[in-house]
Amino acid sequence: MNVQQRPLTATWFTGTCQKILAGILLCLLVPSYALAKETRHYSLSLIEKPRHGADFKHFNYVNPNAPKGGKVQQGRIGTFDNLNMFVYRGNSADGLGLIYDSLMNSSMDEPSTSYPNLAKYLTIAKDLSSASYTLRKGARWHDGKPITPEDVIFSFNTFKKNHPLYNQYYKNVKKVTKSGKRTVTFHFSVKNNKELPYIVGELSILPKHFWTGKKADGTPRDPSKTSLEIPLGSGPYKIKKVNNGKSITYQRVKDYWGAKIPVNLGQHNLDMISYDYFRDSTANFQAFKAGQLDYRAESMSKQWATGYNFPALKRGEVLKEEITLKNPQPMQAFAFNVRRKKFTDPRVRQALGLAFDFEWANKNLFYGQYKRTSSFFENSELAAKGLPQGQELEILKGLGDKIPKQVLTTVYQVPVNNSKKDLRAHLIQAKNLLKQAGWKINREIDKSRACGFLCKIGLSSQAKRKVLRNKDGEELKMTFLLVSPAFKRIVLPYIKNLEKLGVTATIRLVDAAQYKRHLDTFDYDIIIGNWGQSLSPGNEQRNYWGSSAADRSGSRNFIGIKNPAIDTLIDKIIFAKDRKTLVATTNALDRVLLWNHYLVPQWHSPNERIAYWNKYSHPKTMPSRSVGFPTIWWQDEKKAAALHPK
Repeated sequence: MNVQQRPLTATWFTGTCQKILAGILLCLLVPSYALAKETRHYSLSLIEKPRHGADFKHFNYVNPNAPKGGKVQQGRIGTFDNLNMFVYRGNSADGLGLIYDSLMNSSMDEPSTSYPNLAKYLTIAKDLSSASYTLRKGARWHDGKPITPEDVIFSFNTFKKNHPLYNQYYKNVKKVTKSGKRTVTFHFSVKNNKELPYIVGELSILPKHFWTGKKADGTPRDPSKTSLEIPLGSGPYKIKKVNNGKSITYQRVKDYWGAKIPVNLGQHNLDMISYDYFRDSTANFQAFKAGQLDYRAESMSKQWATGYNFPALKRGEVLKEEITLKNPQPMQAFAFNVRRKKFTDPRVRQALGLAFDFEWANKNLFYGQYKRTSSFFENSELAAKGLPQGQELEILKGLGDKIPKQVLTTVYQVPVNNSKKDLRAHLIQAKNLLKQAGWKINREIDKSRACGFLCKIGLSSQAKRKVLRNKDGEELKMTFLLVSPAFKRIVLPYIKNLEKLGVTATIRLVDAAQYKRHLDTFDYDIIIGNWGQSLSPGNEQRNYWGSSAADRSGSRNFIGIKNPAIDTLIDKIIFAKDRKTLVATTNALDRVLLWNHYLVPQWHSPNERIAYWNKYSHPKTMPSRSVGFPTIWWQDEKKAAALHPK
């Protein structure tokens, strides 16, 4: 809700002018901005009217009287070597956001809606050329020092300088200045970008005096480098203990400055939150079954279908739930690195996609739990449907020959294999596409197999295999770079289908640190990519698909897309004048991305799958867009006392 409050100077002068004739001249000399109304915003939404006004007490999905105390242990796969949120290098520890505050906090029950946290309120220029945030009195760091506009300015500048994601996300933020004792103003390089006031409010604020100071050994801190030094924060938790690469524990700050403000009331109830790291998913799951871990978000369909039959679950000591949320589903996919010559032709990419048999995998590997993803904005009005019409059609026609012809004439559909006959038809289609792209099948001796005794004496011939080569004699080879061993059972059947086309494909399994380095430097053929979306796409699309991010180390343009049509659509989304235009343009972007065959869409689960030891409770009214664990949950002492893990 927008609440208008007239500044004191304007009220005083206006009253004086009305009562004292002699003050007329003085009134005429008062600057116009002093007499203008200042609109103070106590909420922001990119889609619908916010549900709460300036005087709201707490979110309706929390228990404001939730007891404090207890702890939770959660498991993670891999390792970590960094506690510095400023940089993209290294593997950052989970949960670092717990120690920091942002200017605004998002609602878990409203799409793209936020309310003041560090900020007390904000004001926005009428032409959206700037947004000013006024900080709350009493907001402080864990060392007791106040949070200042200088901290906000330092945080923004350092994030944008050191992290490619923020560099793209805040591309149109020109500068940040101090505009009052507790006020900071973000100045934008463009006007009418409706998302900019909202997304600058998401920024985590870090302490300038800490990061410009010195370490215990007297050396200066460098926010551009990874670090395992425990950082200073201001949030509801602080880091209590770090076991480098193995575990990290956060402790609730009992005198947290923001505990009683509306966006935090009834939240952050657990005293301790820990993350323990495991080398593989099997060890992680065994730790959960043994009661060493308390909560698990299950990502493996086989585990969900067959692994939860242990005694504690049968006794009711462990609970298992599936929760449906109102969020767009992420695009998870086999993503091609088009920086590599062999993937530059979209016909090659389309052919490789035709060889993936989702239906077989869903039946034989996933226990029928998944649905095939067919949009970058799945489960939302932003997903392209049918043939383009109306405003979307006009937008696409404006791109001319920069887009594939099928975008305007054919409905995009992922291949469906209801039988072996369907798969054969798709492989034939793939073979023809590869041929059109200049790849010819040759039958060659399989040098990977040794020639046995019968072969040597002429009674048998060496095995031959199909090999795809181009006009230069180059073989079509590719490697799937994986970080999770669980994906091997999914990729291996895919490789067998690729071999039928003459494609030589292999798997390379690396640890989390190596995988991160490969991603940051774009050193791979094919990866498992994942791109989450909101109902209000905007500036983050540049980092996902924009040309300017394609060669920037650490960006999420993993594919390496440099496509003028896509750049144009991204800008149209960012500067959409209304919701209708944004939806039409996003539909168009979805369609163009799909028809370029940059990736092979995988699957999604319609539900969130969680399991936890039965010692926690949550509010009766739960948010529609998040499970909310552990933020709005609490430990139930009666349940905890009755629980005796075997």
